Amino acid sequence: METITIKDIARALNLSTSTVSRALRNSYEINTETKKLVLEYAEKMNYRPNPIALSLRDSKSKSIGVILPEIANNFFSQLINGIESIAYNMGYHVVIFQSHESYEREVANTNYLVSRKVDGLLVSLSSLTTDISHFEELLDKGLPIVFFDRVPKKVDTHKIVADNFGGSYQATEHLIKTGKRKIAHITSPIYLSITMERLAGYRKALEDHGIPFDESYVKYCHHGGMVVSENETAVQELLDMEEVPDAIFTASDRITTGCLSVLHRKHIRIPEEIAIVGFTNIGVAELLNPPLTAVVQPAMDMGNQATELLIKLIEHPKKPTIFESRSLKTSLMIRESTAGKTVNVS
Repeated sequence: METITIKDIARALNLSTSTVSRALRNSYEINTETKKLVLEYAEKMNYRPNPIALSLRDSKSKSIGVILPEIANNFFSQLINGIESIAYNMGYHVVIFQSHESYEREVANTNYLVSRKVDGLLVSLSSLTTDISHFEELLDKGLPIVFFDRVPKKVDTHKIVADNFGGSYQATEHLIKTGKRKIAHITSPIYLSITMERLAGYRKALEDHGIPFDESYVKYCHHGGMVVSENETAVQELLDMEEVPDAIFTASDRITTGCLSVLHRKHIRIPEEIAIVGFTNIGVAELLNPPLTAVVQPAMDMGNQATELLIKLIEHPKKPTIFESRSLKTSLMIRESTAGKTVNVS
């Protein structure tokens, strides 16, 4: 099958090559009807931009760098699918690096991607990142960067997150409505945006239902759940308390599976002795023993929207006066790990 070119589209539609080129780039100079005509024909003929020609013409690499904690994580792998689906359709390649929750690796990955002339970065901060000067310097130099999931507060750029507060509130309230009162929370480092938001939702739900917040019921995993011993220590400390929790709310994929593993090894019955609900996008949550109640994040949509915003920054280099911070709704999937008769808590 022959590769279709801009000249072929122009000839077929009786338009100039410059008009077709601008329409494909979604230029404001081309009216809506012409754009629709060109894009529909291009899609029908399976047109794909020539990356080498684009790079030579625009002095751009047509590539996007992605830096995230790990790929072996259901949430991030789903998010990558969202990133790649938009990038591919808009003629961009995606280069993915993992920080493995290391600040040093995050900095090294950033420096390498910049040296390879990527057109922009999509970033989710590592659990050990407290200094973001490496990103601030690049933003000051005009490199487009969009943050997602774990985002810095005081940086002027687009940000895409899940509704961590709302998801956490809903999960905690669900536990309360099944009769749980001693609800523990195992989470990531306190300085991460997702940790603060999820902790706030947990605290607010307790407060609204007249349950005092107890700091000793909150445990922090400073490597975000990637270090097995850290998860085990957090759960064991809760089990060693004078008043053992009757429920645990976990804040990530890794922490959730680590917590389940420890409870099973200790022969603790779930949910009879300890109920569990987790922030997790594990695809087999319903197949676990017992099936896991989960707060599910719209990972694919987060990846889609972050990529669209980044490409908009790349292709319209004039710095926006207003940046967007979008918060996408989570959903609570109730399963047997929190099963119990709902009680009246009003």
